[in-house]
Amino acid sequence: EVQLVESGGGLVQPGGSLRLSCAASGFTFSNRWMGWFRQAPGKEREEVAAIHTSSALTYYADSVKGRFTISRDNAKITVTLQMNTLKPEDTAMYYCAAGRFAVRVRAFIYWGQGTQVTVSS
Repeated sequence: EVQLVESGGGLVQPGGSLRLSCAASGFTFSNRWMGWFRQAPGKEREEVAAIHTSSALTYYADSVKGRFTISRDNAKITVTLQMNTLKPEDTAMYYCAAGRFAVRVRAFIYWGQGTQVTVSS
């Protein structure tokens, strides 16, 4: 069974940093998109960043460009999201996601259960 397990969330002050990690199992990690989404209370789910596990392709939402960095470690079968210069509006539940194998379109079908990020003074 496909499993995506997020970790690294927590409470940070504005301007601080967090690193989220997604441990994947139960599927072929290579040759697919992996991504991070977030959802705040009362708001729509938002794609934050994505990376293709067998290419240099990445995606970032405009709201996080220059602050967040997505990376992968195919040997460790993990995807990380380094979040710097955090703002209160970054507060949300963050979800790891995976796309279909060998599909170059950036779309996602597998989801983790999420890790909470709260940015507050």
